[in-house]
Amino acid sequence: MKWTTKITKVEPNHLVTRGYRQEDLIGNIPYPSVVYLLLKGELPSKEHGKMMDAILTACIDHGVTPPTAMASRVVASGGVPLPTAVAAGILSIGDAHGGAIEKGAKFLQEGITRMKDEGKSIDEMAKILVTESKEQKKRILGFGHRVHTSDPRTKRLFSLSDELNIASDHIALSKAIEKELESQTGKKLPINVDGAIAAISSDMRFDWRLGKAFFLLGRVAGLTAHVYEEQTEQKPMRKMFTVESEYEGPAERDLP
Repeated sequence: MKWTTKITKVEPNHLVTRGYRQEDLIGNIPYPSVVYLLLKGELPSKEHGKMMDAILTACIDHGVTPPTAMASRVVASGGVPLPTAVAAGILSIGDAHGGAIEKGAKFLQEGITRMKDEGKSIDEMAKILVTESKEQKKRILGFGHRVHTSDPRTKRLFSLSDELNIASDHIALSKAIEKELESQTGKKLPINVDGAIAAISSDMRFDWRLGKAFFLLGRVAGLTAHVYEEQTEQKPMRKMFTVESEYEGPAERDLP
């Protein structure tokens, strides 16, 4: 029984990744472009390489309050090795934290496919999708933010996607949905960084199932910094993220 892979060939004194010798990649191809190579099988164009770099940078960190940073710091405070604490943060990535890129990309990609099948315009499709989501009481992920009323990362990513001629139907649909959400709900729900990456990666023809990968690949750098800071500047088992708690269990009682 053979285990086949298209990613890397390993032989004595010889490593080939996606057809390229690793010693040729080292020092010649930037890390984000090698990530692109691993995921897509081919090296990116100059434009896609720059966009990939921007996407990963946009994911690197968002302070100490997200579950990833909290988990990493709490576990680091227990005195474990750095990789263990970073892994704890990565394990907290899920649908609620870091999952909006994946679900947002799936929503946009299915929306564009449907738009073409039904012969609709971008604006018509946006209205249909928002109306249906509202009727089904489903939230469209990638819009609104708990901190930012205008996500600065979104502005830069979209600006760069225009400069690099990457912006296409998925970005256009996301912007049309943003307008339609405000029109139908009366609330301004700007596209957040997850929604921007979902739209841009879709226009770059990435499978929506890689959505969480973009977040993970970028955020691991920030988590490493958080863990290192925790281990070198703070005391083990320190008090942090303390919240008031109230016991609601059975009243105190004696054993029968």
